[in-house]
This record gives sequence, structure tokens and C-alpha cells, in this order.
Amino acid sequence: MQQIRKAACIGAGVIGAGWVARLLYNGIDVAVCDPDPQARRKVEAVCANADRAMKRLTTAPALDPGSLTITRTINDAVQDSGLVVEAVPERLDIKRSVYAKIEAAASSDTLIASSTSGILPSELQADMRHPHRLLVAHPFNPVYLLPLVELVGGKETSPDTIERAREFYTSIGMRPLHIKKEIEAFVADRFLEAVWREALWLVKDGIASTEEIDDAIRFGFGLRWAQMGLFETYRIAGGEAGMEHFLEQFGPCLKWPWTKLMDVPELDDELVALIAGQSDAQSGKYSIRDLERIRDDNLVAIIRALKETGWGAGKTLGDYERKLLESGTARSREHGISSLPLTLERLVPGDLESPMAEAFCLQCFADAREVFLRDSGVGQENGSLAGHFAAAETRIRHVEEISAAESVSVTTHLVSVNSEAVRLFHRLERQQGGLLATCEHLLVHVDAATGATSQPAPHVLDKLNAIAKTHARHSRPHAADQPEG
Repeated sequence: MQQIRKAACIGAGVIGAGWVARLLYNGIDVAVCDPDPQARRKVEAVCANADRAMKRLTTAPALDPGSLTITRTINDAVQDSGLVVEAVPERLDIKRSVYAKIEAAASSDTLIASSTSGILPSELQADMRHPHRLLVAHPFNPVYLLPLVELVGGKETSPDTIERAREFYTSIGMRPLHIKKEIEAFVADRFLEAVWREALWLVKDGIASTEEIDDAIRFGFGLRWAQMGLFETYRIAGGEAGMEHFLEQFGPCLKWPWTKLMDVPELDDELVALIAGQSDAQSGKYSIRDLERIRDDNLVAIIRALKETGWGAGKTLGDYERKLLESGTARSREHGISSLPLTLERLVPGDLESPMAEAFCLQCFADAREVFLRDSGVGQENGSLAGHFAAAETRIRHVEEISAAESVSVTTHLVSVNSEAVRLFHRLERQQGGLLATCEHLLVHVDAATGATSQPAPHVLDKLNAIAKTHARHSRPHAADQPEG
């Protein structure tokens, strides 16, 4: 699909501002239209929290951030936008009037994505001139961290629109879930509504407080849901016999009168005051911004842990990081071999502590080595099974202390080549300037069949010698002159 470089966001409340933060982080310029005179301040506050969270979530090099513009009119916002995010209040009349203004200014192929949490897209697009390009893209707060986005098309939404949206949201680190049949509130919110309804009854009937209900979720099944959801969790509960056994064992309890899901407690003044009072007692010592940062830190920790196992939201993060790393490598290739290649760009983890700095440097240098070999066309014998280069010796010299959340890069110098070994010298530097560490790698060629050191293929040696000749134009690294011990 054609890359979206500019987006418009109509409405900058909690969800709209979250969309703005995610889009800006992915290098997309965003024009915001919102009548609130405090819109810029509020959006920038959310973006600051998002930036803080993303620096803790991933060490992959971020794209150059997009620019933020606040506009007076919808017409100004949507000019030249490839995507328009609608995040206005949940009133059909307001949304339809907004679409009329969007269509008056946007091109006919601009994607229009509603953030509605429950209105059917067919109702949204009823009065549109080009209804085929409207869909619901329902996210979850905080939009800049949680990857799920429900994609729901209306009767007039074209399959191409759904596919374009799926590709786009995947490209900005999200997990699109295509809801193939229209239904009010879609899937996730219908499930949440059932839990919410039961929670209201438990508070109203004096069975549990707001804090006790939250504890039941966050210390129990919420942790299971975070990585396996509902059905996979219950499959395990069935033991070796699996889901069928679980349904046979626990299915009859569905007939018991446990829940009140068919009834809704009246949110009268008494119940509202009860819930608000308990919530104040539970969390009133924190500001909303404090709670947002606490929430973000917890989500970052959970998602990063899931990334280590390649599961759930962690797998989505891993896929997104690989895209960012490949993008950084592509930018590095632009330097060519006439200069020392930029083999790594990375963001230092926002929670890096001094004992972890050494491990971070080591990982940077190892990754830079692999990027150099791959981009030089000699990694894994350029795709064959003949052999590969492995690290036989690594020497690291730490020059300055690394700071959390700073941007760093690595350049790699091919110092020498012989019949069986390659010597690389890496420099880890702040992108603003300043040497942080150096590393010297002695790589030996290993035969894939025997595991013994061997001579690489002649064409591999030719490539390495050509690069070494080019790199010889640069001063020989001081550390590489030191004699071997």
C-alpha cells in the first residue's frame, strides 16, 4: 500500500491524543482539529508520557518523529492526509456531520477510521459520498502502548479498505483484529461490558469494593488473560483432556444463577456516589497523570516480558522491533562502503541501571557484527550452507558512562582479513557526538559440516578484501594496534 506520511485526527480527547502519540512516534505528521483551547497542551502531555513509555518498551531505533499541527478547521486538518482518525463524542449526528466536512476536503482514497467503541460502521457511513473508504478502527487506552485495534467494515466498506487498514496498523506496531460481522460494541467491549455489569452489581449489593474487585482481576485471572486470553486459559484448565473435558466439567455451572448479566443496576445518585467514593479512597492519592505513568510502566514490563517468550502482545512488539531495526539498517546502507558503515542505531533502555550497561554494550556490538556481515554479503556464506564467521575473541573498552534513554549508534571498521579470520573494530557513540565504548572482534570462519576453522569461499574473501581496502583509507583504530596477549 502507499505509505501514509500525514494523518489528521479530529478530536483530541483521551483516545484521539493516544492516536496522535502513536502516529507521531512512527514518523507520521499529524494535524489535529479540536475546539478545546487546551488541545495542544493536553496532546503534548499525552505525547510526553508516550515518549517516556516507548523509551522503556523498546531499544529499537525510533523513526524520526512526525510533526504536530493544531488546526482551526477540519478542512485544514485533512488536506493531503492519507488517513483521517475520527475521535469525536459518541453521537451519531456529530460523527455524520464530521464526515461531511472530511469528505469535502479529503481525497477520495483517504482512509477514514472511526474510533467509536460501539456504533455500527454501516450507520456511520449512511450519508457519505464515498462510504467504501470508511471503517471502524477501535483501539484501547493507552493507544500508544496497547497493540489491539478492532477493524470493522460497514455494508459499503470495500475489501481493499480493510486490507489497506490492516497493513497500515500492522506497520505502526499494532495487532489488527478484523471483525468480519457487524455487531454493536464489536468484540472486546462486549466482553468488558459483561465484566463491568457484574462488577456494578457486586459493589451495589455490598459484596465487594472497587479495590477488592480490581484485586481479584490484577492478582488472579487478569495475569492469565494478559498472555493467553480466555479460551486458551480454559483449555489448560481442562488438563490433558483439553477443552472438551473442561466444558464437560464446568459447563453445567452456566445454568446456575451466579451472575446478573441480564439485568443492569440503575446508576442512580446513590450508586454513583458509592462507586466514586470507593474509587477516591482507592486511588485518590494519585493524579491522573501519575496513574497513567504507573499504568504505562506496568504495561511496559508485562509486554517486554512477553516479548522474551514471543507470546501475545510481546510477539507483536518483537515483530514491530524487527521492522524498526530493518529500517535503521536500510538507512545505514545509504552510507555505502566508501565510509565506515553505520551498523547499528539504538535507543538505550529508559530503565537502564549501571550494572546492565556492560551487557547492553556487548549486545550492541554483537548485533553490529551481524549487521556488518549480512550487509557485506558474507553472512552464512551469502545464503549457502558452506560456513559462517563466529566470534573467537571480544575486547571491550568502556570510555564514558551510558545514560538511560539516549540514542546511540555503532560504526564498524574492517581492520584486517586473512585466510581464516577477520578483525572488526566497532565504535559505540552518542548520536549527538561522544565516544562511549569500543569493541574489537576477532572472527574465525567455521565449516558448517565439521565445525572446525576453515577458509571461506574465494568470492567471500574477495568481498572482504575489497571492503578492507576501502576501509584502509581511514585511520587504523588505536586499540587494533595493541599486540595480542
